[in-house]
Amino acid sequence: MSDTTIGEILSISLLSLRVSVTAVALSSALGLVLGALVASREFRGRNVLVTVINTLMGTPPVLLGLLLYLLLSRSGPLGWMGILFTPEAMILAQFLLTLPITTGLTVTAVESLPRDVRELISSLRASRVYEALLLLNEARLNLIGAVLTALGRAVSEVGAVIIVGGNIRYQTRVLTTAIVYYTSAGEFDTAIALGAILAVIYLAVNTVIVLLKLRVSRSVA
Repeated sequence: MSDTTIGEILSISLLSLRVSVTAVALSSALGLVLGALVASREFRGRNVLVTVINTLMGTPPVLLGLLLYLLLSRSGPLGWMGILFTPEAMILAQFLLTLPITTGLTVTAVESLPRDVRELISSLRASRVYEALLLLNEARLNLIGAVLTALGRAVSEVGAVIIVGGNIRYQTRVLTTAIVYYTSAGEFDTAIALGAILAVIYLAVNTVIVLLKLRVSRSVA
C-alpha cells in the first residue's frame, strides 16, 4: 500500500470525522433554530428567503471553495485570520455548505407539522426562540433526517475542502481528498482502502440515525 502507514490512514480518518462532525454540529445548532423561526413566522420577503435558502442547498462546493479561498488568502479581506490551508478553513467551508441544508430541511419539517399543533404552540405567546424550540421538539423525527443529509454532504464533500485545505499530508488531508490524490497517483490499493473506510463510516452513521429514529418514533407513539 505504497508508503502510507496504518497510522497515517487512522489520522486521515480521524481528521475527516473531526472536520465533518464539527461543521455539521455548528450548522445544525444554528440552522435548526433559524429554520424553525422562518417556518413559524409570516413576514415580508419570507417566500424570497425560503427560495434563496433552497437555492443555496445546491451550492457547488468548488464555487464555495473558490470564494472562501479569495476571502481567506493573504490579499483577501479575511486574510488576517491566517486559517487558509488549515482544518479550521475546512470546517468553515463545510459549515457554510451544510447550513442551508439544515435550515431548508428544518423549514420543510416544521411546515409539515399538523396545523393544530403549530397553532397551539403559537397560542402560548412564548418568546420566538422558545416557540422555535417547541416546534423543533415536535418535528424531531424529521430533523434527524435533516442532520443526516447534512452530515452525508459534509463527509462526501471534496471540492471546497481541497481548495481551502490544500490536501497537505499529515495536516489537512481527509478521506475524500486522499482518495483523489492516491487515485491520480495510480495508487489504487490505497485509494480503495480509504474508500472502504469512508463507506464504513457512512454506514455507521446511518445505523446510528436509524436507531435514533426508531427510538424517537417509539417515544412519540
